[in-house]
Amino acid sequence: MNDVIKDLSELRLTYQKGELHEDQVNAVPHEQFLLWFNHALEAQLHEPYAMSLATANAQGRPHVRTVLLRGATEAGYDFYTNYDSQKGNDLAENPYAELLFYWQEQERQIRVSGRVEKISLSESTDYYHKRPRDSQIAAHISTPQSGIIESREELQQRFQNLHDQVEAKAVLAKPEFWGGYRLVPDYYEFWQGRPNRLHDRLCYVKHDDQWVLQRLMP
Repeated sequence: MNDVIKDLSELRLTYQKGELHEDQVNAVPHEQFLLWFNHALEAQLHEPYAMSLATANAQGRPHVRTVLLRGATEAGYDFYTNYDSQKGNDLAENPYAELLFYWQEQERQIRVSGRVEKISLSESTDYYHKRPRDSQIAAHISTPQSGIIESREELQQRFQNLHDQVEAKAVLAKPEFWGGYRLVPDYYEFWQGRPNRLHDRLCYVKHDDQWVLQRLMP
């Protein structure tokens, strides 16, 4: 079997499912985000709340991974993680990040950039207790997140040990090292695929608490 990819130049699709015009978008970018996000929900796309999160450390080395959107208001976009994870370490050194939502079936993507801050302890605690019990246990034993572990069996054993210890407890306390972040946006970009790679790209840039709408070259 030939396992070498030699040429991908002929692998391409034609985008033709939509258009994006300045006179058809909301003046408030969060409202435009909600419009597209609800379209994705109504279309029953697979996990439309999944988003790529890009961070960088103090040396500028980038890291990207997929996380789940767990709150969206005009104040910002929330996700949860281990504070001692790679993303947590990056954000402690460089509190700026970018989110990317990509909905292939609708040929759309949204970028949201801004400063990231920890959400309140009460918000993190409330969300933690809404999670399934097994997910709560996993948050306790998966630390340090991204740390090296000898085997899958060791991970499963850690999980089972804690599961057995807390089985009779009605409430499992949130770990101190786990909680939420909120990205407070100062930039949005809405992308709609178009034929001939002449894609529509509209961005909102925040200037003096006002959003300025601009069209970008594809």
